[in-house]
Amino acid sequence: MRDHTKLKAFVLADQLAILVYRNTASFPKEEIFGLTAQIRRAAVSVASNIVEGSARLSEAEYVHFLDIAYGSVREVEYQAGLSYRLGFLSTAGHAELLPIATETAKVLNGLLRALRKTDPAPALSLPPPASRLPPPASSLQPPAFSLRPIA
Repeated sequence: MRDHTKLKAFVLADQLAILVYRNTASFPKEEIFGLTAQIRRAAVSVASNIVEGSARLSEAEYVHFLDIAYGSVREVEYQAGLSYRLGFLSTAGHAELLPIATETAKVLNGLLRALRKTDPAPALSLPPPASRLPPPASSLQPPAFSLRPIA
C-alpha cells in the first residue's frame, strides 16, 4: 500500500479542493445544484481518487485511479474558466484556482507517464496481418447447388 500523503499530486489536489470550496461559496444560489456542485464534486474527486488508487494493491488499479483523478482535475480547469466567464468566479479567485489546477494536472500527468514507462501494457498477440485477411476471390468456389423445379 502506498502513502498518498507523500505524493505531491495529493498535496496539490487537497489544496485545490479547499480553494474550490472557498471560491464557490459566493456562487449564485441558483447554481447550488449546477456548476457549484459540479466543480466541487470534480475537485474532491481528484484527491479522493489519488487516495483510493494508493490503497489498491495492483499497479494497474493504481494507474486507473490516477487516470480518473487526472480527468477530474482537467474538469476543474474547464469549470473554473467557465465560472469566470459567467461572472461567478472573481478575477482573484480564477487567478488563485487555475495555477493550482494546472500544476496538479502536470504532476499527475508526470506520475502517470513514469508509471507507464516502468510497467508497459502487455502487447496484444494478434496473428500476422496476412493471416487475418479473407482468401482472395479467385480461390473461392461458387456454392454447389442445382436448380430443380419444385414439385
